[in-house]
Amino acid sequence: MSDTTRSVLHEAMEQQTVSIAKAGIIASLNARTSILASANPTESRYNPSMSVVENIKLPPTLLSRFDLIYLILDAPNQDHDRRLAQHLVGLYYETPNVVEPPLDQDVLRDYVEYARDHIHPELSEYATKALIDSYLNMRKMGNTSGNGTRTISATPRQLESLIRLSEALAKMRYSDMVTAADAKEAVRLMRVATQAAATDPRTGRIDMDMITTGRSSADRELEESIENGLKELFAARRGTRMAVRDIASQLSEILNNAVEQSDIMEALGQMESNWVIQFNERAQTVFVRAGVVSN
Repeated sequence: MSDTTRSVLHEAMEQQTVSIAKAGIIASLNARTSILASANPTESRYNPSMSVVENIKLPPTLLSRFDLIYLILDAPNQDHDRRLAQHLVGLYYETPNVVEPPLDQDVLRDYVEYARDHIHPELSEYATKALIDSYLNMRKMGNTSGNGTRTISATPRQLESLIRLSEALAKMRYSDMVTAADAKEAVRLMRVATQAAATDPRTGRIDMDMITTGRSSADRELEESIENGLKELFAARRGTRMAVRDIASQLSEILNNAVEQSDIMEALGQMESNWVIQFNERAQTVFVRAGVVSN
């Protein structure tokens, strides 16, 4: 997706307007609409060891504005594969077992149009309490795992999404009142959709930072521990040159854990930009400047 398209979507989803520039005149038009988007993984196959942001290369500021995010993975399933194969074959060969749609397209269009124009549901007292309780429970989920690490499992933006979903469910029933059942169903949709996409592949914990920032709290903790370990290592070797493989070996001993080479290279690049070291990527060596500090 181009940067121009991203900027248009940002404005439409954040401000509900679209700006158009023609003949030196800039007009801002209302764009109160729902957005349904799909994206393929960057390498044509979803990598479960990477976050959703890394797989589809959409900025977190845009991805986090969607109320629901569904991962549609191509997992082998005999029943689903058979139904898909029958459908594809049926496009080229007329069979007597053609599945009719459950609702006529014209009826569905009129149904949606009437609901949008005439049904404007409001939150009931029970729905309000259910939404608040569900939001608090979702916030608690981030503190139940890990070594005392606080992970964010829900943000106010998710609460706003729950309200919109609850109102949409009531509108589907042509109801002017949002019930507690609508709120519970909205929470279920949020849990099986967006929060499934926000599961950290390293820890298995729900972390909304995976969507809102593109990095999990575990990634930030690892980055901080690597940086602190490198500062501790370089503090005792000012004015010397070291090989990257030796740095990786000694850093693993300091952190008492194996560290990926890519994580070390990223940290070294950051430290070089801060004039802490001189990093020769081609020779895989690091010169520690005399002015390096350990904290």
